[in-house]
Amino acid sequence: MRLQGKVAIVTGAASGIGKEIAAAYVREGAKVAIADLNLQAAETVAAGLGGPDHAIGIAMDVTSEAQVDEGTQKVIDTFGRLDILVSNAGIQIVAPVEQFEFAKWKQMLAIHLDGAFLTTRAALRQMYAQPEGGSVIYIGSVHSKEASMLKAPYVTAKHGLIGLAKVVAKEGAKHKVRANVICPGFVLTPLVEKQIPEQAAQFGISEEDVIKKIMLKDTVDGEFTTLEDVAEAAIFFAGFPSNALTGQSLVVSHGWSMQ
Repeated sequence: MRLQGKVAIVTGAASGIGKEIAAAYVREGAKVAIADLNLQAAETVAAGLGGPDHAIGIAMDVTSEAQVDEGTQKVIDTFGRLDILVSNAGIQIVAPVEQFEFAKWKQMLAIHLDGAFLTTRAALRQMYAQPEGGSVIYIGSVHSKEASMLKAPYVTAKHGLIGLAKVVAKEGAKHKVRANVICPGFVLTPLVEKQIPEQAAQFGISEEDVIKKIMLKDTVDGEFTTLEDVAEAAIFFAGFPSNALTGQSLVVSHGWSMQ
C-alpha cells in the first residue's frame, strides 16, 4: 500500500492510461478522483473502483479554467486534501504540417498544455498549503524526446510538458512539491488504435506495417508498452519520498528512446 492515505486527481481517467493509473492508485491505498469530459463514464469507473470511499467521478474539461478549479475544489472538499495530480488528458490528430488546420493545432495545444497548466495551478494551491506537499505527474510521451512525422502539435505539446515540469520542480521544491514526466512509448489505447488506419492511409502502407515499421521499429523487442508499465511508473513517482527525484522525465518505451 505505497500510497496509503494519499488523494489523487487523474485527468482523462475514464479510459486508457488514466483509467489504469487510477485503478493502480486505489490498489495502493489512495483515494482517487476520476476527472474526465464524460461524467457518466468517470462515475462508472469510480463505482468499479469501490465507490465514494475510494473513488469519485468528476466532470472536467481541462481547457476550462472554471471546470478545473471547481472540480479540484470538489475533490478537496470531498477528501480533505490533494497529494497527487496526474495530468493525463489528451487527444491525437495526425496530418502533415502544411495541411494541418490551425483550429486543430490550437485544440491540441489547449488540451495538452493549457490543460496541464490549469490543473497544475489548481493542484499547487492546495499542495502548497499542506506541510506534506505533493507530486505532480505529467503523462508525456517518447514524443517528449523524439519527433515523428504527421504529429507536429502533439510533439510540440509533449516537449512542452518537460519544460513545465522543470519549472514546477524548481518553484515547488520549498513546498515539498515534486514534478516529473512519464514518457511512454506506444500503448494500445483507443488513441493509438485510431492512429493505425490513419497512418496507413497517409503513408500508403498496410496497418501491419504501421505497427512494425513505424510504431515499434525502434524498440528492442517489437513490443507495445503496456498500461501496467505506465501505471507502475506513476506509482513510483507518486510515492517517492523526497525532492531527490524531481524535474525528471522517465521513458517507458521498450528501449525506443534511450535518453
